[in-house]
Amino acid sequence: MSGAHPGGDSIDVQANPSETRSTLASSMEQPTLTPAKSFVRDLVDGQDVDAVFVVRAHSLRRKRNGEPFLKLQLGDATGAVEAVAWDGVEELAPACATGAIVRVLGRYAIDERYGGGLTVRRLRAAVDGEYDPLDLTERPLVPYSQMAADLGSLIETVQRPQLRELLGRLLDPSTAIGRAWHHAPAAKFYHQAYRHGLLEHCLSVAQGVGALATTFPAIDRDVAVTGALLHDIGKTQAYALVGGAIELTDAGKLLGEIALGYYLVRRAIEQIDGFPRSDAEALLHIVLSHHGKLEHGSPVVPCTREATLVHFIDNLGGNLGSFDRIEKMLADGARWSDFDRGLSAAAYFAPREKAAEKPREAA
Repeated sequence: MSGAHPGGDSIDVQANPSETRSTLASSMEQPTLTPAKSFVRDLVDGQDVDAVFVVRAHSLRRKRNGEPFLKLQLGDATGAVEAVAWDGVEELAPACATGAIVRVLGRYAIDERYGGGLTVRRLRAAVDGEYDPLDLTERPLVPYSQMAADLGSLIETVQRPQLRELLGRLLDPSTAIGRAWHHAPAAKFYHQAYRHGLLEHCLSVAQGVGALATTFPAIDRDVAVTGALLHDIGKTQAYALVGGAIELTDAGKLLGEIALGYYLVRRAIEQIDGFPRSDAEALLHIVLSHHGKLEHGSPVVPCTREATLVHFIDNLGGNLGSFDRIEKMLADGARWSDFDRGLSAAAYFAPREKAAEKPREAA
């Protein structure tokens, strides 16, 4: 088994060379030519790989006989691939920190049980000139500048002054929490797992909520739109961008994004004079209930029209974001994906004309 398992600003990525000089890596030192980029989505069964990737996750594990092996998740702008190194583990491990940019020699294979994966033969830190950082980082389809302008236009439609002030305190990029919200990823893997992903996700949810609120007049649009924009704000403290990888912070692991978001919103509300108690309760209920079920991590289930609407549009946005992620990883001409845990199904993509590729926007 092989060890199984391109929109917006880019993430700055830096090579993370190891001070350890591996004998396995020695034959890869100072290549004469930069390798042609092998994107994750284009890997085929039996392919020999010589390419540069970002280390998105790593762990040192042991076989049944006690010998160590290295399990990695390697990624680029088109997706991620599971990888394993069986030999020279102690020499390779120092070069494989999360967020490191590494050049990998190995072989990709598809196992009937475990799916596709890359067996690493040699690995070392990539050097300048071997890769284009834009090839390694996923990005939103819509440029950040456009999303930021759309956010401002949407906030202007919120009528109640205390709600607009709350949004300004928490989402204005001139504040620390606002900058974090604009730059944070929306998830570690399943949807919008890249810089500006949280902005992209929350903006699309709030736009959907605002549109549907006109169809259901009993919904308090101001509360629903504000709650939709703030529902995932805890992710600003739960996730950290490390090079080209996304890590859960200690606070994210210990407290979770819902609790972190609740306290962020509540503290901001308490700093606004005259903030209506009913609006505070309605907004905090949206934050606490947006996962929809207790078994999905919410301490309460949605009990208001506004919370119910935000939950369902949030869930829809996450699922559609999974389709975007899967489509990026499909080889040219492919219509069906493998089974995807985010969707609990395989995804199908009907043939359609390809739009002209837009110029990539630098950070």
